[in-house]
Amino acid sequence: MSRPTIALAMMDGLLSHAFEPEHLERLDQVGELLDPLPMSRFDDDRATALLGQTEVLVGHWGCPTLTDEVMEKAQGLRLFAYAAGTVKWQVTDAVWHRGVTVTSAAVANAVPVAEYAAGAILLAGKGVFLFAAKERQPDARVPLDPFRVGNFRCRVGLVGASFVGRKVVELLRPTDLDLAVADPYLSEEDAAALGVRRMELDQLCGWCDILSLHAPDIPSTRHMFGAVQLAALHDGVTIINTARGALIDHEAMRSELREGRLAAVLDVTDPEPLPADDELRTLPNVLVTPHVAGAVNGELWRLADLAVVEVERFAAGLPPLYPVHEADLERLA
Repeated sequence: MSRPTIALAMMDGLLSHAFEPEHLERLDQVGELLDPLPMSRFDDDRATALLGQTEVLVGHWGCPTLTDEVMEKAQGLRLFAYAAGTVKWQVTDAVWHRGVTVTSAAVANAVPVAEYAAGAILLAGKGVFLFAAKERQPDARVPLDPFRVGNFRCRVGLVGASFVGRKVVELLRPTDLDLAVADPYLSEEDAAALGVRRMELDQLCGWCDILSLHAPDIPSTRHMFGAVQLAALHDGVTIINTARGALIDHEAMRSELREGRLAAVLDVTDPEPLPADDELRTLPNVLVTPHVAGAVNGELWRLADLAVVEVERFAAGLPPLYPVHEADLERLA
């Protein structure tokens, strides 16, 4: 194939953090990098000129939406390589109608999220978060039984066999944890191949000691953990959410946490960020972090590397490693 023309699109100031110089050099080796300065908007004269020449668009956070009007300008676009996770806010029907290939670096972003979740699971199993709360405040009301902590045969329920969920399973495989997964798209055969038990959600809630969420935020999963599901968790369960805050009815969760019956590690919340006076910030049985499980700092280079590999494969006439299809969108985070 001839060397494709390549343009970049992302928020201002992100390029030097998200890409190493070698990533841009690799792009310029397999194609013609039209402008090393990314576009942060598609409605000015510079963007109109660039889009009119672009065959490959490498996007990242802040990449504007590829609307009908934008696609009219980008008549020659053949590949949209997104160097981050979900493409829901960038891709529209106009992209699919024109047959543009779309790829995502979601599988690369899954690595740090899974590392965070696996670390939180192991610490929760040992009661570390609650022991620490008691050290800070000896009279703190937390669901801690010192004689019932430990990770040997601790029952961990994972909700979602997503990229992240599968990576968590891989990271925890060498441990003695007992793992089960609830996912309507996971077959018994796939669960066996993963080395986990497959359970329905209600069964999982009644079984687990630790619950870790890895499902997408779609209409069918919004508040999938409401009062009924939370009540089904036995006393002392720790909920770990690195997926999306909307998966949990936060009012129902606050009620359970306020009573000290459950514990939670929340990297995502609803709303996000929480109001400054939200009690989840101060309850001793809750650890809140500001959506840091995903790629940050040098971890962004892993995402950029995958996006560049997709461009290299495209230039070589090879199929993408991680294509996103229109039918996938309803299941993506």
